Amino acid sequence: MNSLVLKSFLLLFLALPGVTMDQVGTAPSSVDQGAYPALRRQNDPPVADVCSIDNTSFQAGEEIVYKLYYNWNFVWLAAGEVTFKVTDLEDSYRITVKGRTYPSYEWFYKVTDNYTSYLDKETLLPKIHIKDIQEGGYQKYDRTTFFQDEERIISHRGRTREDTKPKYMDVDPCMHDLISIIYFTRNLDYQALDEGDEIPIKIVMDQEMHPLKIHYLGPKENVRIKDSGRYNTLRFSPQLITGEMFKEGDEMKIFVSDDRNKIPLMIESPVTVGSVKAVLKSYKNLRHPMEAKLD
Repeated sequence: MNSLVLKSFLLLFLALPGVTMDQVGTAPSSVDQGAYPALRRQNDPPVADVCSIDNTSFQAGEEIVYKLYYNWNFVWLAAGEVTFKVTDLEDSYRITVKGRTYPSYEWFYKVTDNYTSYLDKETLLPKIHIKDIQEGGYQKYDRTTFFQDEERIISHRGRTREDTKPKYMDVDPCMHDLISIIYFTRNLDYQALDEGDEIPIKIVMDQEMHPLKIHYLGPKENVRIKDSGRYNTLRFSPQLITGEMFKEGDEMKIFVSDDRNKIPLMIESPVTVGSVKAVLKSYKNLRHPMEAKLD
């Protein structure tokens, strides 16, 4: 499996194939018509500023666990879990994401991945993003510091934290990382979107900038989430990067709770070999009652 299950879950929102860097920050036509709530509209007050958004969906202490499945030869294998935790650090939120393969799966391929992001409470933009992963015999450490006001980053990257080399990059304003983008988009006003609208956003990943586009597919009621129950949901489909993990034309589907929490409930995606699925296993200390759950 390599680490495709865990990577596919973390890459909830991915860069578009064939989009050039000078297109970053340029909204698609549907957005220019006022479809995207995080961009300022002409003659209208913004729902949220593109570089800042109020947190109304999560709180310190929130913990969400997902069970990860890999489909191999038409059999769904429970491969591991990933846990998201939110901690309050005065002027920042520390978000930790830990992915682990189950012991029964480690004979095949052991994954121990740790991600940490420090988000500014005022903007929900990242200050620091740390990736510390061990996948089979592969190791990688990357600590990226964001200087949002100066539009630059420093990425210290190497096999371990002791042997990193710095890379200095100029970036566009309001850059996200893999973790911050999840919590930022949870706070968008989806009532302002119509089915078929496209949401643009920007991300730094593996020392590269990517423009993103997410297709909003609209609400879907009474969706069964394995071992968790039935929920009213909102659905999204990010276009995927063709390459190691995804083939041209592959499509990821994301189901999010249709309530004030807006937590991901299920993610389904094909990969180059087989398909993967992340399913909500448990949650606690949500900011709001889980009103999307039907049973």
